[in-house]
Amino acid sequence: MEYKIKSRIWIEANGHILLGEGRVSLLKAIEETGSLSKAAKSLGMSYKKAWSLVDAVNSRSEEAVVTSNVGGKRGGGTQLTAYGKSLIKAFDTINENCWKFLDKEISKTHLK
Repeated sequence: MEYKIKSRIWIEANGHILLGEGRVSLLKAIEETGSLSKAAKSLGMSYKKAWSLVDAVNSRSEEAVVTSNVGGKRGGGTQLTAYGKSLIKAFDTINENCWKFLDKEISKTHLK
């Protein structure tokens, strides 16, 4: 039998959640679709919920994570900033390192 340790991590800023798996998934979907509305829909999330999460991330981070353009001839859009992309990369690296650490720790036990 193979055992695994399961855990969820998140990053807080001043005691409030900045990033977690759900928020990172939303940011990645925004990058893929170029739209908050399309990103929310792809994740089965309401636009209101998605906007609330993005607003929270933007207000709690040191720099803007996403920028939005109001519609027009070509429609509006939402893009990740370079800072937003760096936050996603940092979160993914931390998460991956956490899983590797936990896998290593359980392999040291009698649970194998």
